[in-house]
Amino acid sequence: MIADSNTDTGEVTLAFSLSAIEQLEDPNAVFEDAQTWSWAIGLIDDDTERIERIVAEYDLRQDYDMQDRDKWFALDEICETTPTPRHVYVGASDEDMRVSTMFDWEYVRVTEAAEKAGWAVSETRSEPGLISRLLAPVRDLFE
Repeated sequence: MIADSNTDTGEVTLAFSLSAIEQLEDPNAVFEDAQTWSWAIGLIDDDTERIERIVAEYDLRQDYDMQDRDKWFALDEICETTPTPRHVYVGASDEDMRVSTMFDWEYVRVTEAAEKAGWAVSETRSEPGLISRLLAPVRDLFE
């Protein structure tokens, strides 16, 4: 489950949750910027099919092979197997914060990361409410 990094540069292993990446105006631009200072970068979340769709849709670099692992296991294993001194998980929810800090990742909320890095946050995307989260699987069937 090691990161499949294309570069030996960077001091950070960086991962985004699906809810965080969905709040960014241009995920591809974010990844292009972040990969200049990251050893490994990608999406880590529970919905591996949705990860694959988003990676393909935005042509994102995905250094993590999720192999149907949940994010709890993935974050733990990546932290144990990557050589960087920092592991940063960019998320958008309290659950993202809980899982990342449990496995010694630094947690940064997507809005804070975007502000510090100069990334644009989407005006139309926001943290999904209960109804949106419940309807997401149905919408995914029609995509």
